[in-house]
Amino acid sequence: MQNPAGPAHRDPNVFRWLLAYAFSCVANSAYFLALGWTANEIAGPAQVGWVVAAGAAPRALLMLVGGVIADRFGPRLVVIVSDAVRCAVILALAAGLVFTSPTLWLLFTVALLFGVVDAFFMPSVGALPALITRQDQLVRLQGMRGFTLRLGNVAGPPFAGLAMGFGEPAAVFGAVGVLLALSLFLLVFVRTLPVHGGDEKSARPRGELWRDLMAAFAYARSRPLIGAVLVSIALVEIATVGPLNVGFLFLADDRGWGASGVGWIVGAFGAGAGASGLMLTWWANLPRPGAVYWGTMIAGSLAIGCFAWVDTLLVAVLAGAVAGGLLGLNGALALAFVQTATEPTMLGRIMSLGTLVGLGLAPFTIPVFGTVAASIGTDAVFLSCSALGLMGSGVVLTSSAIRRAELAAPRADDARADLKP
Repeated sequence: MQNPAGPAHRDPNVFRWLLAYAFSCVANSAYFLALGWTANEIAGPAQVGWVVAAGAAPRALLMLVGGVIADRFGPRLVVIVSDAVRCAVILALAAGLVFTSPTLWLLFTVALLFGVVDAFFMPSVGALPALITRQDQLVRLQGMRGFTLRLGNVAGPPFAGLAMGFGEPAAVFGAVGVLLALSLFLLVFVRTLPVHGGDEKSARPRGELWRDLMAAFAYARSRPLIGAVLVSIALVEIATVGPLNVGFLFLADDRGWGASGVGWIVGAFGAGAGASGLMLTWWANLPRPGAVYWGTMIAGSLAIGCFAWVDTLLVAVLAGAVAGGLLGLNGALALAFVQTATEPTMLGRIMSLGTLVGLGLAPFTIPVFGTVAASIGTDAVFLSCSALGLMGSGVVLTSSAIRRAELAAPRADDARADLKP
């Protein structure tokens, strides 16, 4: 089946994927809130972090393996299978909670299973955009993806709260399972470019896992654009995950803004990132995207540092919106650069390298942020995070591949036109 010549936001195939992604984002956000809330109810705040860590640890440990599996069997198949397993795990939990009360060990088990499956789901779902649209539409699609992600993160907690009002944990986990089922249903009908040749067997001989893992690092090193973008992504993710998750909380407490102040700042950050996604949806042909990439990285890192001097809530909210917009635009361009420059047979592994830091390792820096903030003060940690982000900008500035980077239009014989179910 031929890929439509029109833009990505008018492609029904892209819309199916985007709607499936939206259901998945809302489900993920609601799941984590429900998991933490249930753990707090039965065991107290001290156990919440351990339950969340039970899912984060296998996700980080197996992320690169998930990328290898995605490249061996194709991202579409791995996404569908892993999404089906996630759905089954959550629906089984919901069904079990109808007949019994939740226990801490049950939550640990579910978090562990969900984390293991996520390690395979995330690299594959990250690789799909490059396989469902033309290269010249990747910026637009990444903008749509970023907007959907922010919308899902905003909608997830209220959705979970509403479900809790109808039946406590069983109801909310059941609702999450239904959202995952809807996501799975839509993914089945998404057409992608097959990663493997028609006569090639997807499964490779046993014993090649380590070689495939090492091939991903060698591939990234051999392509200056991909390697530089991945390093800069890692530094910026580590620099921003602490401020987003606990930094704004500490800042609001220091300034006396209260819990509502945290909500306003985080909401403004998300709104700014969502707005940048919408902008890219309608204005995908950015002039000199390489220059825009390093410019937004520098400005976004400086915006994080500005929170050290913010004294009023209104200014903090405005700074949050600006930082979110800059870093949201930067992240969308980073994904578009990597996916444009990566061969389809390497997409899963390369995306797993990028995802490993942001969703696998960076969350473990949150307690470090809190410990350092308690020692030297919140303002000093914001400045330190800003400096780390500027280090990522330095990687970009020293990379001629990024400075000259363009998002290439597809050739006339681009294989992406041959989309198959």
